[in-house]
Amino acid sequence: MPSGLDFLVAQEDLRRTRFAQTKEPETSELRSGEVLLQIDTFGFSANNITYATLGEAMSYWQFFPAPEGWGRVPVWGYAAVAASAHDELEVGERVFGYLPMSTHLVVIADRVSTGGFVDAAPHRADLPPVYQRYTRLGMGSRDPRSENLEALWRPLFMTSFGAADFLADRSVSGAERIVVSSASSKTAMGIAFLLARGHHGIGLVGLTSPRHVPFTERTGYYDRVIPYDGLHELSADVPLLFVDLAGDGRLLSELRRLAGDRLRRNVVVGATHWQERAVSAALGGGEAELFFLPPWMEKRRGELGRGEFARRYNEAWGAFLPTVERWMQIQQHSGRDDVEAVYRRTLDGDVDPAVGQMLSLRD
Repeated sequence: MPSGLDFLVAQEDLRRTRFAQTKEPETSELRSGEVLLQIDTFGFSANNITYATLGEAMSYWQFFPAPEGWGRVPVWGYAAVAASAHDELEVGERVFGYLPMSTHLVVIADRVSTGGFVDAAPHRADLPPVYQRYTRLGMGSRDPRSENLEALWRPLFMTSFGAADFLADRSVSGAERIVVSSASSKTAMGIAFLLARGHHGIGLVGLTSPRHVPFTERTGYYDRVIPYDGLHELSADVPLLFVDLAGDGRLLSELRRLAGDRLRRNVVVGATHWQERAVSAALGGGEAELFFLPPWMEKRRGELGRGEFARRYNEAWGAFLPTVERWMQIQQHSGRDDVEAVYRRTLDGDVDPAVGQMLSLRD
């Protein structure tokens, strides 16, 4: 049997990690419909820390089973078919989709078309469909930079697009100023870009760590960028909408104290400041509105009609991507030591937001 490798994270303590050797099945051992994917590369960012932080609350740990108390952090990336018991999927074919931080994954390919397939594994049956689909890419690689940007940005931008659409559907709660935390994160920048396009005249303020202020200002996505320790500089003279990607209770308390009843709504999209909350604590103190992409996508697809949600998303992605290409750098890392190092740096917030990290557990 071929040997594989899993990177495991303790569900109750994200600083505890370990590697586990696995035995992957041969073609003859696969059941009908099963496909063994050999994972090639995947993007890693603060968004993946959010997956781990909300692993229990949002069922992210359920996608890729692990030993009791441990989890495999979900990522978006590329894999190749290493063995197949499905007539329509050939060895060597490449796919893009939702993967674990591992070298291999067995899926049960269902609803196979020329464009892709879904994983019909029983343990994923009740999980959101948006995470179940794998795109077929054929046998050959595309331009590496284009593929890297897709892995690093496109799934995150879907969250950005959905969140901005969610806020627009509520007329941004009548706010005249929108405050975005974790403003240097990819999802936050996408939200800011989209809100600026659709709501001219509303001020966009980004909150970020002091060392990330210069970078965040250079992107041009915000009207003003303020460090977390400078929150007192924020003028609360108009109605505010808080788009929270940090999930930091202390930051939220300070903003509430500053804005009072001018804080019209607090919408939580992420939890990058995982250190500032207990694993079981409710985001936003339980009073916030939690945005979760899958149900919103299903709702809007029903309202807008066949293909319209995707058309709007693709148009927005096409407008956003050129702005990213102006400043985005990409670094490649491979092997267990590099993967663990990038994970820990990202966990600690010790990463350059201008750099996209592409990882592989294969040496």
